[in-house]
Amino acid sequence: MPQDMDKDRLIKLYRTMRLIRRFEEQIVDLVNRNEIRGNTHEYVGQEAVATGVCDALRPDDVITSTHRGHGHVLAKGADPRRVLAELMGKSTGCNRGRGGSMHVADLSLGIFGANGIVGAGVPIACGAAFASKLEGTKRVAAAFFGDGAINQGVVLEAMNLASVWKLPVLFVCENNLYGATLPIREASTIEKLSERAAGFGMPGATVDGMDVLAVREAASQAVERARSGGGPAFLECETYRFVGHFTAEKYRGFKYRTEEEIAAWRKRDPLATYPAWLKQQGVGDPAAVDAEVDASLQQAVAFARESPQPLPDEALDGMYVTTYPGLPARGS
Repeated sequence: MPQDMDKDRLIKLYRTMRLIRRFEEQIVDLVNRNEIRGNTHEYVGQEAVATGVCDALRPDDVITSTHRGHGHVLAKGADPRRVLAELMGKSTGCNRGRGGSMHVADLSLGIFGANGIVGAGVPIACGAAFASKLEGTKRVAAAFFGDGAINQGVVLEAMNLASVWKLPVLFVCENNLYGATLPIREASTIEKLSERAAGFGMPGATVDGMDVLAVREAASQAVERARSGGGPAFLECETYRFVGHFTAEKYRGFKYRTEEEIAAWRKRDPLATYPAWLKQQGVGDPAAVDAEVDASLQQAVAFARESPQPLPDEALDGMYVTTYPGLPARGS
């Protein structure tokens, strides 16, 4: 058992992972019922990464996320009721129904937004880290991105800038082996994506992204280094999404993974291996956590369903400092 963690903290990690898993499963049901319009990108299988990294952060630390971002924002403490309401386009959502699945944000929790543009959250995290450095708050920013973003120019430029300015930022690459349907082996010639870090003069590490304790330990070391002025670090988490790139994939007949590969990764499911480890350690009751999470999600679904739709006359709120030229001012 990790020496710096008590039983409550260990159970908290499980609760967060279980919440993310059940939330994503609930979303699929709501998409199929057309209560959530369009498609979503599920985080099923990758729960240990968001949970481990966010547990290493302070409440005032910042994260930026991706199109596959529900797990990140829930791990950072977002209210599942408001996140679900946001996905359903309701006015009680985190962003009053305007952001949807790929743009959930909550600045009060340090969640500077999921992002539908591949890699676009990375420079935003650098901006937050730069602000922290100027203000002397010792706040750290963590930027989540996938292996599909590792060759994006904006990501590499942000890594270089963070290194030059010694920004307190952690680059978290969730390597789930595929950028949509493109295998990473066809997009990169290096064996470990963390090797990229050396080219920018920052430390890099590769960890088992299916092991929440391993992720948390590596993230904690990098975060504390950044907080003490040591500059940025790169953390590659080797993980796997058990389902498709997005919810409609199964209807499109994509064939880029084998059933054998999926089955092999399923054996490493953190929602199976971690509670088994907790039982071996005599820590808590995972079944009780499961019941608690299920009850909270039932309440979240009810809250989202009962929440009102945004009003038509609020459509331009938050878009312009003043009303758009040619349109009457609000209330006139």
